[in-house]
Amino acid sequence: MSGTVQPIAVSIGDPAGIGPEVLAKSWARREAERLSPFFAIGDRRSIAAVWDGPLRRIGAPDEAVACFAEALPIMEVEDAGEIVPGEPNMPGARCAIASLEIAVGLARENAVSAIVTGPVAKAALYAAGFTHSGQTEFVAERCGVAPGNVAMMLAGPSLRTVCVTTHVPLSEVAGMLTVELIVARARVTARGLQRDFGIAQPRIALAGFNPHAGESGALGREEIDILIPALEQLREEGIDIVGPLAADTMFHPRARARYDAALCTYHDQALIPLKTLHFDEGVNMTLGLPIIRVAPDHGTAFAIAGHNIAEPGATIAAIRMAGECAERRARTV
Repeated sequence: MSGTVQPIAVSIGDPAGIGPEVLAKSWARREAERLSPFFAIGDRRSIAAVWDGPLRRIGAPDEAVACFAEALPIMEVEDAGEIVPGEPNMPGARCAIASLEIAVGLARENAVSAIVTGPVAKAALYAAGFTHSGQTEFVAERCGVAPGNVAMMLAGPSLRTVCVTTHVPLSEVAGMLTVELIVARARVTARGLQRDFGIAQPRIALAGFNPHAGESGALGREEIDILIPALEQLREEGIDIVGPLAADTMFHPRARARYDAALCTYHDQALIPLKTLHFDEGVNMTLGLPIIRVAPDHGTAFAIAGHNIAEPGATIAAIRMAGECAERRARTV
């Protein structure tokens, strides 16, 4: 196992989703996958409903390391009410919010080395009073970081992508793209690759917004008016960035070998190639935070919750990445 001092906190997410199942399966494979010690935060019954393995209640993070070899440690929060896999409810949504709040608080206090956030159902969170557009925005706000100073990275074994814009309608993306936004996202990406991935001189590739990267303005002017000026500013700052590249030719193996992360202008431009290549092991990491926050790149999958068929690969990858990033940060302190 890894040598990270503090354990990793994992918020279960919606207790009716597959979060409890994939977390339990990750613990069951802890030795084979050489995972750093971690513990769950949430309602104990959500795990017991889908798994008959050993669980151990803990009252503080440091208790997790001592019992990790024998049982999955869990820090219990509020009662999630009646838990039925695949059937989300309001108490479950409130439990997910409380679990996330506790995880972030522990990370800010340096009581844990990193947090992994389980999948949630946004509609249920909103109904329960959650006012942020997603967990990423919630974590950034709790850490005192402005939304423009963080970036959503999707990572797999052979590809990392970063979104310039995230969960917005495609019809609004063009109006949101600015030189300042692209520059900010690229800066966060370069710093994150250095700090959390140990890449001394990061290479970034910026995807074009329009087909064929605009064809010199024939298919749109965003590249000329916004992307190229942003690239020029970033190069003046010493950031190694190329583009704008036609998005349909920048994700094959030879192209991917030429950069460490692809900066993509909108959500699906970043997520489609990542999920095509690494559907069962994709990880979502928030760059630009003082803490390490990672998440499996999948949703609650209510339709298969409780059927013992959910694949834990993405959760295992998230826990592993969280541990590796924590170790790199610890070595540079």
